[in-house]
Amino acid sequence: DEQWQKNKDALLARLKRTEGQLRGIQAMIEADAECEKVAQQMAAARKALDRAFYNMLSGVMERELACRQLDSATAHERLHYATQLLSKYG
Repeated sequence: DEQWQKNKDALLARLKRTEGQLRGIQAMIEADAECEKVAQQMAAARKALDRAFYNMLSGVMERELACRQLDSATAHERLHYATQLLSKYG
């Protein structure tokens, strides 16, 4: 669906930016950069991955619950699936 494609494109763009950050961190380490500067960049990359993860999960939740004709049990099952992902990996 169109919304999922937008979310997917945004997620891929964010991951590509994070990949660039990680390459930069590798270069900093190779150049013996100051530990605090490396740590700061690692924290920024970790936060970027966390944001990507939560954006992905919100997309999953939207997709899982988007069907308007769900009976209560099926809706509950889909919500449970999405919250299990968050609990397990969040």
